[in-house]
Parts: sequence; structure tokens; C-alpha cells
Amino acid sequence: MTEDAQRTIYLMPLDSPNATLANAGGKGLNLARLVRAGFRVPGGFVATTAAYAEFVAANGLDAEIAAVLAGVDFDDPAALEAAAARIRAAFERGNMAPAFAAAVDAAYVAMGAPPVAVRSSATAEDLPDLSFAGQQDTLLNVVDAASLHRAIVRCWSSLWTARAIGYRARNAIAQEQVALAVVVQAMVPAEASGVLFTANPLTGKRTETVIDATLGLGEALVSGQVEPDHYVVDTRRRTILDKTLGVKAITITGAAAGGTVTVAADAATRQAIPDAVILDLVDLGARVAAFYDAPQDIEWAWADGEL
Repeated sequence: MTEDAQRTIYLMPLDSPNATLANAGGKGLNLARLVRAGFRVPGGFVATTAAYAEFVAANGLDAEIAAVLAGVDFDDPAALEAAAARIRAAFERGNMAPAFAAAVDAAYVAMGAPPVAVRSSATAEDLPDLSFAGQQDTLLNVVDAASLHRAIVRCWSSLWTARAIGYRARNAIAQEQVALAVVVQAMVPAEASGVLFTANPLTGKRTETVIDATLGLGEALVSGQVEPDHYVVDTRRRTILDKTLGVKAITITGAAAGGTVTVAADAATRQAIPDAVILDLVDLGARVAAFYDAPQDIEWAWADGEL
């Protein structure tokens, strides 16, 4: 298959109108919708589920996965870990098709070859009735083409962590029917980042926006390594109702050679973002919730005075 064909079938720009849950996964689909609606989203592209399926088929991984999972006791954590390790090792041994690798390189160069975040986007993710987000990997500050190839394969293999396999088993999701897209986006050198909820997750109130914020990249927050700031805001009145400053004992930033570095941050008394940015986030959340006509949880980053 030619490089152009690879680009058409296996890659799509982040703003593609052809993005669906089936080919771009939940994250890829939602990002495409937000970009086309005019929201500020870091640029990039999606390696579709077809690229995942081609890699699995070309390397004989479907049969190997079935063989590994046959007879596994999904309620046995040790058995799940052993099965996951075997499957992920098989992915690492696999070979990426040269034409697909070349198409990825071309898309990366077209972005300007910046540091990128490589994010898994599963077809069973971000659905209203399944809390599946976060089951797969995100790799931050990937800085060259060879590392990007490895990061894509690692994201593909993260569909087969013990946690993800067990989750699917508990929720009656057929193991053989899942697939994974990969979102590649330019890194934002965040001064602060976090998650906002357009409905209070503790009370369900849609009149309150809740924001968790930390310094640097959001990896420390989503992985539970840091106690973030916690802000509660009356959405309609744009009034901050509660403000709790987290310890924020560490901050994670991009390393010059790629990857991330964790540094101590004595920031217990330092507010991660100014009040004005808190209110800007409330407005952003309200616009996104109105666009989807439903409450949303939204990852955000603040850099150079902009969200």
C-alpha cells in the first residue's frame, strides 16, 4: 500500500469530518468535534483503529492474544498481570509497516516536528454509561520520529493492561472486538493544568463548575501523585464559592531530551491559576457543555496567559 493510501486509511487530521467513534475512538472523535466547532485544541492527527487492526493482523497478534486469554481467570489479579505482560511484550516485538511509519513521519513533519503528546483513544471510551477513560496510556513530550513510532505501539499495547482486560471482562465487553486509535497532539508547555467539571461531581449540581488545578503538566493530577487546588464556582453568577489550595508537592514538566521530569514544588500556599483564569475556565466549560448539550469533564492547560 502506498504512503498516500496509508495516510488516507490509517491517519486523519485532528479536525477531520470523517472522525467517528469506530475509527478515531472517543477521545479522537470528541477532539475533532471541538476543533471543527472552533474551540482551541492543540493541533495534530489521529492514527485510526484501522492502523491498529493492520498492525495486529500483520504481526499475528490476534491469535496470540486469544491464546494468552484462553482459560484466564479474570478474577485473579496475578493471572491478569501475567497475561497482560505476555500480550504487551508481543506488541513490543511487532514491526510497524514501513509505509505506515513513513506516513506518520510525514504527518509529524507537517506539524513542524514539535514535542508531542501521544494519547490512547479507545472505542469503548468516553461513553455516557462506561467510565473507561484513563484505562490506556498517554505518553508526554515525545520529541522525535523514532520515539513517536515506539509511543504509538506502546499506546496500542496499553489496550491490553491487566486493568483494561479486567475492566472489559467485568463489563461484558468482548475482548476480541476492541480496537484503539491514537491521538498525536502538539505539547502545550503548561504553567498549570487540570480538569474542570461542568456539573459538581459530588452533588450533581449543574449550576456549579468544579475545577482541579495543579502546576505544570496534568500528569501528576490524573495519576494521583499530587493534591491539586480545588475550586467550586457558581456558573451563572460567576462567583467563586469555595477555594481549597492543595499541597502541590511536585510538578511535572517536559524534559529537553524527551519524556518528563518530576521536581519538588513547595507550592502549598501558591494558587495554581489566578481568579480571572478560574472564571475563564467556567466560561469555557459552559460553552463546551452547551455544545454537547450535556455536562462535561474537560482537560485544560494554561500557558503564556492562554487556555
